[in-house]
Amino acid sequence: MGMKRGVLVVLGLVMVANLAMVANGDDYNDKIVSKTVKGKKVCTHGWECTYFSSYCCNQTISEIFESYQFEDLFSKRNSPVAKAVGFWDYKSFITASVMFQPLGFGTTGGKVMQMKEIAAFLGHVGAKTSCGYGVATGGPLAWGLCYNRELSPMQSYCDNYYKLTYPCTPGAEYYGRGALPIYWNYNYGATGEALKVNLLDHPEYIEQNATLAFQAAIWRWMTSIKKSQPSAHEAFVGTWKPTKNDTLAKRYPGFGATMNLLYGDSVCGKGDADEMNVIISHYQYYLDLTGIGREQAGPHEVLTCAEQGLFNPPTPAVPTQSSS
Repeated sequence: MGMKRGVLVVLGLVMVANLAMVANGDDYNDKIVSKTVKGKKVCTHGWECTYFSSYCCNQTISEIFESYQFEDLFSKRNSPVAKAVGFWDYKSFITASVMFQPLGFGTTGGKVMQMKEIAAFLGHVGAKTSCGYGVATGGPLAWGLCYNRELSPMQSYCDNYYKLTYPCTPGAEYYGRGALPIYWNYNYGATGEALKVNLLDHPEYIEQNATLAFQAAIWRWMTSIKKSQPSAHEAFVGTWKPTKNDTLAKRYPGFGATMNLLYGDSVCGKGDADEMNVIISHYQYYLDLTGIGREQAGPHEVLTCAEQGLFNPPTPAVPTQSSS
């Protein structure tokens, strides 16, 4: 049953992609339908924003971020030495975004904020899927979307602590896959529940379907880990209002907070760390390539998480008690 459901989902995604291509051909995506609900204007907007939302009154992602810009950002992804040649493409990204545009993904604020969020999200994606290095052709920042999976996993990433909620499926391997790579059984399980795809039994779906891989990444961007915390989206676009404790911890709305929320102590609170600077460099590079310009990235304390206190500090190890 799980395999059939997964196949149906993939087929459904292909149908949506085909609808997108048809819609682009007849200008359907330009059609905005608006109404007022409780004094607030809400809209639908072509095939990208199909249910009423205030965000759908803005331009859709495909109207402001075109295929040639995607090609500019990821210009080396289909080079012969890349590891996921032919997998990632613009249509998969746009199709994946349809689920989230009515929620504000790439549709919050005016065009500048919309483009900044697209560059920020894809900056994370580019950094986490890059095979670029210092002297790589085109420079180290041109090689995003080089991978769609971890090539040499050292373990199966099965954590039996979650055996009651997300039990590991025999034979399944939960190594890193996707645009913002997913690791561990519990993360595949939670992502699959949200997207209504059986990723716990079939984590391989992520490396088999680019639309699903982008959907999983956008879901992570749009979803908070804890109810008391913002999502990366909310932290970036500024709908999150920091508390006094956040301010004391130097956590401010902006790109730095997205790294804190997505990666925690592996990147943030470590000073001028290389891991952090690589992600920032991709974001700034993408801002330049999309015509927004890196000066829109904001001041240092907003752009980085070098001195930020962690949203989710690691849990201290409990010392073992010796029996004597």
